[in-house]
Parts: sequence; structure tokens; C-alpha cells
Amino acid sequence: MTSFTLADVRERTYKRRDAWWTVFLVDPLAARLVVWTANRTSITPNQITFGAGVLGAGSAVCFALGEWPWLVVGALLFHLSFVLDCMDGKIARLKGNGSVFGSWVDFVFDRIRFFGCMLALLIGQWALTGEVLFLLLAPVVTFLDLLRYLNGAQVGKTRQTMRTQLRAAAEGRVQPAAEDPENTETEAGPEAEQAAGGEAPDDAGTRVVFVEEVLRENPDLDHEQAHARSAESGTRVVDVHQGFTRKFSWYGRLRSTLLRSRVRPHLFSGIEFEMFVCVVAPLTALASLAVPGADLVVPVIVLSCAALAAFEALIVYKLWLATRDFAVEVARLREG
Repeated sequence: MTSFTLADVRERTYKRRDAWWTVFLVDPLAARLVVWTANRTSITPNQITFGAGVLGAGSAVCFALGEWPWLVVGALLFHLSFVLDCMDGKIARLKGNGSVFGSWVDFVFDRIRFFGCMLALLIGQWALTGEVLFLLLAPVVTFLDLLRYLNGAQVGKTRQTMRTQLRAAAEGRVQPAAEDPENTETEAGPEAEQAAGGEAPDDAGTRVVFVEEVLRENPDLDHEQAHARSAESGTRVVDVHQGFTRKFSWYGRLRSTLLRSRVRPHLFSGIEFEMFVCVVAPLTALASLAVPGADLVVPVIVLSCAALAAFEALIVYKLWLATRDFAVEVARLREG
């Protein structure tokens, strides 16, 4: 029987970049549970996903009860359900027993768990206090959570399209315009996958390296060093984030520091949003023990919404600057 170690879990299941909540508050526990589960049981990823759903349902029930002891229990159950949710993917990668359908189940259970617990929390607090503000927050939280999914998917598609067209320009090929909706399906083809990985086809005359990929692989490098290292190999170096780097020179240093700890620069992503709404906000009920009548649930949720909206706006701004550099890079590659 295969005996997996903690080092195996870290090497084979950890993402190269992840949310800081996952890196510091989930992975240390999840990794150890994965070692025990993988070595001592035959539990499948789908069974773990189901277990996460059961804990999520328990969390929703606790939130609906409304009183502070139940809010604390609900917050702990929600966090544990997220730990299990991380475990199912790690088990699948470690044992190679994941499935495409399992990925779909995992995604759907994630959304059901969050929306169910969020609604239970807000409706429970409304029923307890009579404050309509709790009901008004529900559509705001729902909108922002859906927005970040839609925005993330579209930003990813746009970046992949730019990479595909940049590679085509370097190789002297003609690609359809990025804004043509009838051509969006071409992004999922082999060229798009090669662009995403920064590798050219074997028969390509020109190899293109994207600076962002070099920095991701080598977080100790700055932009200038990444350019120099790529140029030394005789490749065409492409950087569509020059405008952003010029405006925010400190960002590169922050990014490198975070990546050394596997933390992605998007510091308030969907994971932090969910955890602040369904873990941090209900845990603030403990403040009522020190200050009777204190209610920090609403302020924490409002601040979480503001933080998520701000980071999504920053992503869009960075993409807009990248599209301007993209046009310059395409012209340079076609001329060169």
C-alpha cells in the first residue's frame, strides 16, 4: 500500500498560488488530514465533498437560530466545511482518482453552501433583531459574488485571447479580432493552451515568452530581471503589464514577497469574501460578551463587500492598461 507523506501532499496538491486564507488557515490542517485520510481510508473525493455539504447545512441551521452561541458554532462548521472542500481536490490530485463530474459537483456544492449559509445568517439576524438592513444586504452580497465569477471568467478569456494574438503576431500568422464574438471559441484550442503556458509549438519559427509567466515561475525576480533572463534565451519577450508596472512600481516587490509564500496578489478574492461573511462576521458575535448590545455583523459584511468590489475594480483597471500595452506589443512583434 502506498504511504503518502506530508511532503507528498505539499508537492503534489498545493497550488503554486492561492488565497492567503487558504495558505495560512486551511492548508496546514487540510494537508495533515489528507495524509491520514489517504493512508488509512478509502474515502473518495466525492464522499468528502458530500461531507463538506453536510457541515455546510449544519452551519446554515446554526446561523438561522440567530443567537450568539449558535453563530460561533455555525462559523466553525463553515470553516471546517471549507477545509473538507479543499481536501477533496487534494485527495483527487494525490491519488489520481478525481473525475470531471466530481469537479462539477464540487463547484455546485460550493455555491449552494455559501448562498445557503449567507442567507441563513442574514435572515436569522433579521428575525432576531427586526433590522431590515440584514435583508437588504442579501441581494448585495449575492450580486457581488456572482459579479466576481463573471468578471474572473471574462478577464481570463480576454487575457488568453491577447496571448493567442501576440503569439500569432510573432509567428507572422493572422488571428481574428479579439472583439469578434463569433471567434471566441478559438480561444480554447491548442494555440490558446500553448499561450497560457508560455510555450510555442515545436514547429514555430519564433518562441514567445510572457514576462508574467516568468515572474510566476521565479518570484525572486523583478520585471527587469525577468526581461533580461528571457532575452538571454533568444526568445521574443512580451510584457503587456508595463503600464501597470510603471504606475505602481511597488506592486512588483509586493507580488514577489507574496508569491514566495504562495500567496496571490489578489488579497481579497472570493475565498476571503466568503470567509469574512460566513466566518468572521458571525464570530464577531463574541464581542457582545465584552460589550453588551455590540453588533459587528453588518459592519464586517459591508467592509467585505467594499473590499471585494475594490479588488475587482483593480483587476479591471489592470486589464484595461494591459489592453493598451497589448496593441503596442502586437505592432512591435509584427514589425520585428
